[in-house]
This record gives sequence, C-alpha cells and structure tokens, in this order.
Amino acid sequence: MDAKLTAELKRIEQDFRKKLLESEKYDIDEKTNLTQNLAQAALEKTRTDFFGKKSHLQKVLHKIGNAKPQERAEQGVAINLLKEKMLLEFEKTREKVEKQIREQKLQKEKIDTSMPERTHKIGALHPTPQVIEEAIAIFAEMGFVCAEGPDVEDDFHNFVALNFPPEHPARQMHDTFYLQAGKKESVDEKLLEKWLLRTHTSPVQVRTMLQGKLPIRVIAPGRCYRSDSDQTHTPMFHQIEGLVIDQSSHFGHLKTCLSDFVRAFFENENVPIRFRPSYFPFTEPSAEMDIACRREDGKINILTSKDEEKLEWMEILGCGMVHPNVLRACNLEPEKYQGFAFGMGVERIAMLKYAIADLRTFFDGDSAWLQHYGFSPLDAPALARGLRAQNF
Repeated sequence: MDAKLTAELKRIEQDFRKKLLESEKYDIDEKTNLTQNLAQAALEKTRTDFFGKKSHLQKVLHKIGNAKPQERAEQGVAINLLKEKMLLEFEKTREKVEKQIREQKLQKEKIDTSMPERTHKIGALHPTPQVIEEAIAIFAEMGFVCAEGPDVEDDFHNFVALNFPPEHPARQMHDTFYLQAGKKESVDEKLLEKWLLRTHTSPVQVRTMLQGKLPIRVIAPGRCYRSDSDQTHTPMFHQIEGLVIDQSSHFGHLKTCLSDFVRAFFENENVPIRFRPSYFPFTEPSAEMDIACRREDGKINILTSKDEEKLEWMEILGCGMVHPNVLRACNLEPEKYQGFAFGMGVERIAMLKYAIADLRTFFDGDSAWLQHYGFSPLDAPALARGLRAQNF
C-alpha cells in the first residue's frame, strides 16, 4: 500500500484517539449539567468530524478513486478496517460517558428514605365565604332562599326604585363608582342609563319584587362597591341583605327574625340586643340593631349581660319596614302588601365573631393570616353541630 496513504491513515487514527480523550476529560460527577452537555457535544463533534459525509476518511476514499484497480481495492480494505476500528472505539467511549451521566442523574434524583416525609398543608377557607355560609345556614332554617344579581347595575335598580332622591349623598361621585355608558344611535341622551358598581345588594331585592312571585322571603349575599377606604371600610366588601314581602308581616316579626339570627350566629343565647330608630330611604320605620360588647386590648368581645362593666353598644345591621314608594316602584300595592328588609356587612360581623382587628387584612392575601383565621374547606356550617366547630 502507498506509504503516503499509510501515513495519512495513521495521522487520522491519532487525531481520532486524541478527540476521544478530550471527550472523556470532563468531570461528569460535578453537580451541574454543564459538564454533561460539554461531554456530549464533544462526542457529537468527533462523530461528524470522522464519520460524517465531510469527514477525513471520506476525503481519503475520494482520493483513491484515481488509483489502479488492484491498489484501489487494497487501499479501500485498509480504510474500511480503520473505520470499523474507530467506530468500535467511539461506541465504547460514548457508552462510558453516557453511563457516567446516567449514574450522576440517579445519584442526584436518589430519594433519601431516612428523611421524614414532607407535610402538606391543607388550604383554608377565607372567613368571608365561611361567614356567608353560616348566615345562609341560619336563614335557611327560617325559610329564606338565596337570590343573586349583577355587580354592575343601573341607576334605577340601585337608587331610583329604592326611593333615593336625586340629591342624596350616596349618588355622588365621591361615594359611588360610576361607569361610562356606551351611546347608541337614535337614542336620546336624556334616556341613557347611568351604569355603576352596585353600592349594596338591595338591587337584588328590587329585581326579586319585580318578578311578582309572592310571597317573598329571600336573602341576597354578594359583593358591593363604595369609594371608601380606612381601617373599617374598603372599596369592595360583602353584604347580606334580606327581604320578606307578604300581606301580614310586621315589625315584631322583623325583631324576632334578627334577634334569633344574632343569637344563633354568635352562638350566645344571652347576648344583649337593642333596636334604635334610624333613617334609610327604602324603609319606614327604620332601625339599627346594636349588640353589647366591650373593647379590650384592641379586640371586641361580645357580652352576655347588660350588667357587665364597661359595656358598649355596637351597630351591626340596619333594618326596617319596606317603604311604600319602593313597593310602588316594583309594581306592588302598598295597601295590600307589606314586609321588612335588613342588611349587614359580612366582614363586620366576621370581625366581631372571630376577633379580627382590621378589615383591610381580609384583602391582604396573607397565607399566615388565612391559616390562623381560616376554616376547613371540607366542612359546611350547620346549626346542629355548631357553626364555630369548623374553625382551624
């Protein structure tokens, strides 16, 4: 065989072994993936340089094309033998590197069975939906059903039907979130409705009365929105309002209904209660309901007797007999039908029952706070076993 070709094949074999050694030099036992990637990249480059279409061996094969037939056959055999030898060495090196990479991965992913198992925290239900469910459970025992309505309301359902005069402060921009109404063609601008985020859930009561299905006994839990923010007020909050409409309900029924609710909700049969005269545009007569409490160390404690020292009264809800103008606006005859309505802030009664000092913490998204004040999501409130039993 030609001495020049023999020397070239020897040089190719030496270069090949040198590249293989470079592929093995990376420390595969390092904990980063960088060296693994470098070793695999070096092997791939060796494969393309020595066995690809433009490899050194392919170039040598092209050169022997001009040799004599006998010499070409002899040189071709030598080249193929070298290629097979190099392929065998390459596969051994690749298997070695891949084995090291696999072992390293297994070592990193190895589970230490001597370690204690990880504890999985169970999610907690926020006090707001919990208190809503507690209220629903209590009023359901009295025959109330839930009613719902949209958060975005029009001026009629939120104010006009509820007997709010045009000059009432609640209708001003600094108290209510108004939305821009899109103008439609061929519509008088004076007839365009004012769209707003509802300031209470009373529009649900209006919509229920407009349906005309009497008698009515509903509660309306849901979100409300007002332009206000401090320690006891937030721009978004929750309310539960109730409505009873029939031909015989009177203020005595209202007092009994709310007194039973408060005693059941706070799980305190002896909590002192009082009703004070008040004013609301949609009820007449109107009242506010107070419960006896005492403030200590930044917390409010519900009392069990009027004779206790440092007694204070705290308002928890507003109520009254439905105003005749509201009945007329909802196509009901006030001479025939009457009823009562009430409304309370969910967060307010939650703060009182569960001793939560700041209303703003309800909306902070603090997981530690939620674990402290939260409830088991698997247990539904029930009067039979006690509402407070599900608290974490």
